Amino acid sequence: MASTAPTATSAKTNGSGQNYSFALTVLTTLFFMWGFITCLNDILIPHLKAVFTLNYTQVMMIQFSFFTAYAVVSLPSGMLVEKLGYKNGIVIGLITAGIGCLMFYPAAGYQSYMMFLVALFVLASGITLLQVAANPYVAILGKPETASSRLILTQAFNSLGTTIAPLFGSILILSLAVKTADELKVMTMDEISAYKLAEASAVQAPYLGLAAVLFLIAAMFAVIKLPKIEASEVGSSGGDGESLQDKHHSAWGYKHLVLGAVAIFVYVGGEVSIGSFLVNYFAQPEIAGLKEVDAGKYVSFYWGAAMVGRFIGAYLTTKVKPNLYLMVNALIAAVLVIISMFSFGQVAMWSILAVGLFNSIMFPTIFTLAIDGLGKHTGQASGILCTAIVGGALIPVLQGYFADTIGIQLAFFLPVLCYLYIAYYGFKGYKPALR
Repeated sequence: MASTAPTATSAKTNGSGQNYSFALTVLTTLFFMWGFITCLNDILIPHLKAVFTLNYTQVMMIQFSFFTAYAVVSLPSGMLVEKLGYKNGIVIGLITAGIGCLMFYPAAGYQSYMMFLVALFVLASGITLLQVAANPYVAILGKPETASSRLILTQAFNSLGTTIAPLFGSILILSLAVKTADELKVMTMDEISAYKLAEASAVQAPYLGLAAVLFLIAAMFAVIKLPKIEASEVGSSGGDGESLQDKHHSAWGYKHLVLGAVAIFVYVGGEVSIGSFLVNYFAQPEIAGLKEVDAGKYVSFYWGAAMVGRFIGAYLTTKVKPNLYLMVNALIAAVLVIISMFSFGQVAMWSILAVGLFNSIMFPTIFTLAIDGLGKHTGQASGILCTAIVGGALIPVLQGYFADTIGIQLAFFLPVLCYLYIAYYGFKGYKPALR
């Protein structure tokens, strides 16, 4: 089965797609930026853990605050995009994300963890709006039969951002030498206060720079012209998807969408959980015993593998049924996490990093499988699927709890369960069906 999104009509093309190349090229900047910003959380976690002396459960509130925005903002974003259009939704999303980045400056100045969490929520709200607008836009901006391949390719540039971000963050944020408890004991209160302020302030310049870039991209999108598209009445390349249309007044009536939303929930939760713990995981003596600044650089291998996998997947999903490719990738990811859980040293480190390669095609493939055949309900479906990204808020916090209770290594059992469900979705749950 070739996974498809709704076909598109364009005010400027006759469906040949000859004017779509420029639009897709410009849209890749969005995928890059939100990947870059999202992955910086993996660097913020060990940094703020040290600044505010937090345990794993507490520091995972960073991911909770960030990804909760998807639950709160996705459906309103879908309505906003439906009313104002894809382009205006993108511009508003970029501006909102830029404001969130600016809020890091006072959060660091006041050394307030709560202000950091609020800033992350605002930042993520903007990125949520970008996701709701850009993912379906890419999916329907071209031939339906290549929707999965097209979305995987643009997601590869998202992974380019996630690959660069840990290097950027490690150098600019984690480079300040972390004081040990013994070192802090011999420091005066004024020295400790100055040290904590310097630690917190390390995020100010990077996020001010990100704000400037986001505002610049927003200005660019405000002036360029993009194809105007809308979901047609025929939402699939034929088969089950087409026959299902208009039999429900809501996207919630489609079983494969609902199961797909669960798959997005556990995929994002599993991927984010792994990425969130890598720096602290590699710092463990039995794993690699790395310093934070060095461990942070290795996180790039995790996200870089996802980038490589997406470029490969963009081709392979034109040759192999996307659902089968999804199932195989999920099963391999589960096996790799299990290997890391029950091994040590280099084997444990590189097996968990290799999971990124098999994460690569999961989001775009699940997304296009889930919206197959929904026609006029595609906009609502996109909002539902983006809401499911809240898995990135809840599952890392739960894994943080298990890391505090049974240890950071055994806590990885949670992503294993996530990948097993995704394998089920690729095997059976993806099939278009009414509830």
